[in-house]
This record gives sequence, structure tokens and C-alpha cells, in this order.
Amino acid sequence: MKKTVFLFNPENDMALANFTPYYKVSAEIQRMAADLSVLPAWYAPAGSIVKLPSIGRMPHWEEDGNGGMFFPEVEWTAAYPSVAWSPWGWSPALVHTLRQKEVDEAYLPSAGILADIRALSGRTSAVPILQSFAGMKGICGEACACFTLEEVRTIVAGWGRCVLKAPWSGSGRGLAFVSNETWTASVEGWTARILRTQGAVMAEPIYNKVCDFAMEFRADEDGKVSFAGYSLFETDAFGNYKGNLLASDGTIEHWLEAYISLETLYEVRQHLLAVLPQWLGRRYTGYLGIDMMVCHEKDYILHPCVEINLRMNMGVLSRLFFDRYVCPTACGRFVIEHYPTSGEALRFHIYMQDAYPVRLVGGRLESGYVSLTPVGEDTRY
Repeated sequence: MKKTVFLFNPENDMALANFTPYYKVSAEIQRMAADLSVLPAWYAPAGSIVKLPSIGRMPHWEEDGNGGMFFPEVEWTAAYPSVAWSPWGWSPALVHTLRQKEVDEAYLPSAGILADIRALSGRTSAVPILQSFAGMKGICGEACACFTLEEVRTIVAGWGRCVLKAPWSGSGRGLAFVSNETWTASVEGWTARILRTQGAVMAEPIYNKVCDFAMEFRADEDGKVSFAGYSLFETDAFGNYKGNLLASDGTIEHWLEAYISLETLYEVRQHLLAVLPQWLGRRYTGYLGIDMMVCHEKDYILHPCVEINLRMNMGVLSRLFFDRYVCPTACGRFVIEHYPTSGEALRFHIYMQDAYPVRLVGGRLESGYVSLTPVGEDTRY
């Protein structure tokens, strides 16, 4: 049986927005992809292959021992094997690259499947999911797809303040927080450009957010959808992803229960398990995350569908890493850090290894610092 190649391609969202075979990845995203290219090893099944730009650093990383933490049982390759591929996400640009590298067409999604993935990935497609919660107690959430500049102006005037979102954009990108007072020529120009290039702009009220979390799911080839766990994550003021809590699903439920009843959480989960198969219609196989947030208005309420991430994501990665490698009673943080100059990451890495040595119990991580990717002098992520 042929093995599957796993690939970390963080540019996927922007490549879907562009939706041509010739999308060019920025130099900074290329650096991120290279520095973090081994991440799939932590969620891929044992015996899988992980695609890297180069395998030159891997023997030293494994030899170094990473503070005593064991390594996943995967193979590394810098080649493009003609076998099944499991990327972070699919786009025409990735298919074009693999086709050029002579990966057999049998392992690549068709143009029709790519079009379905793009349509489902757009923020406008999540509106019916959010609307399906109408009448459920203890929840909030409103979203409107605008197709003209006049519609956007009307929404902003009516709500007073809201967040505008491009239908397709990277995490934390393609957002504009606006109000009647801050509606400027610059904001109007941005809105007009998104309408022209993507056909719509999403508008949503700004809620008094208490915390971000997600329910993660997996859709199989038969169209069935199963719950894969919770993701409790942090974002900055601009919506950029910062990191995840590493904890059991039970611990996360206990934390959320301080604001939202378990009855509401379970009702939302069961509703999504019923609605998602119909929404997907067997057009997608793989992981997907439903971003949610706890809001505080007169009381604590749940927004059950802020966005849908129709791809592998950091929430699933941290969920699977915890379930496979961390002691069930332990808690920690999974963080993606960026260092602007060479040497910073390595100095931090050495300090953390000394200050927080790894402690394993029963072969699982109980405490300490672990880098899930190799760190060298030139590492930035």
C-alpha cells in the first residue's frame, strides 16, 4: 500500500482567493512554510511521508533529541512522490505545482472539486449555517453578504459599527473594523476593491467577545461528519492567530462551562453534526473547524459560527498533538512565534530548553518546553 505525503502550505487561503494556477507565494510566507514544514509530522499517521524543502537539517534535529522528546514515526522527503497527497489545503496553484512535478492525476483533485472547495471556503457560504441556528436559546450571531457598495454603506449606517470581511483571505487578514465615524475614502476604496475582485463583502456586528474557541470536525468520503474535539485559541486585536491551549476536551469544556452551559455546547455540536453533511454534500473530505466565540451582552451567550475553516488548521494540529503526546492531566500552550532577525529564535530556543527541561511520564509530555520544528541560526518561525 502506497503511503501518503503530508505538506504544510500555509498560503492556501490566499491561493484560494487568487484561484489561479499561477499564484505566487510571498517571500515571507515561503519562509514560514519552510521553517514550519515539519509540523505535519505531529498529526500525520505513523509511516506517512512529510514533504520538506530540504532534509539536510533533519538528521541533526533527531540526533539532538529535542530535549528528550521522542519524534513521530514518519519519513522525510524533499522530492515529489507520485502517491496520495494530504496538504494543509488544496488550491489550483498547488495542483499546478504537483502536476509539474509529475504527480499522477489520479492523486490530484479535479477542477470541479477545487471549485467546490473554494465555494465552501468563502465566508459567504457560512451564512446558511449561522442562520440554521435561528430560535436556539443562548446563542447570538448575525452576518450579511453585501454585493454592492450601497449595501455596505446601508449596513454600516444601520449597525453603527461592524467588521467587514473579504470572502477569501488568510487568518486575521482581509478584515476592516468600521463605524459611521471611521468610514473613510480609504475604507471605501478597500471595500470597492474586494467587491470588484471577490464579488461580495461580509458584514458582521462587533460583539463584546470574551474568548475564542472552535469545534473541530472531520468529513469522510462517505459524507459522514464526526466531532474531532475542541480548540481553545488566542487571537490578537486584529484577529491574527497567536496560539492554542493544550488541554483535554474535558478541561476545555470545564473552562467554557464558566460562561456557557454544557447543554448549550452539546446542542450546538449535535446541530452541526446534523447540518454539516447536508451543507458539504460530499464535496469535501478532511478536517474542518467552526470558529466560535463566547460573548457578553446582558449575559454570556455563544456565537456558534463566526467562520468555517475548510482545511487542516492549528486547532486540529494542537488537538491531535495533545491527544497523542501529552499527559491527559497536563496543560500547556501551543504557540507560533515570529522572530524578525536571525539568531533570535535560536537564543530563545536554547534558553527555554535550559529553563524548562522536558519531563515525560509514561512516554507522554508532562511538562517542559519542546520545539515542534527544527531551530537554527536562520530560523524566523
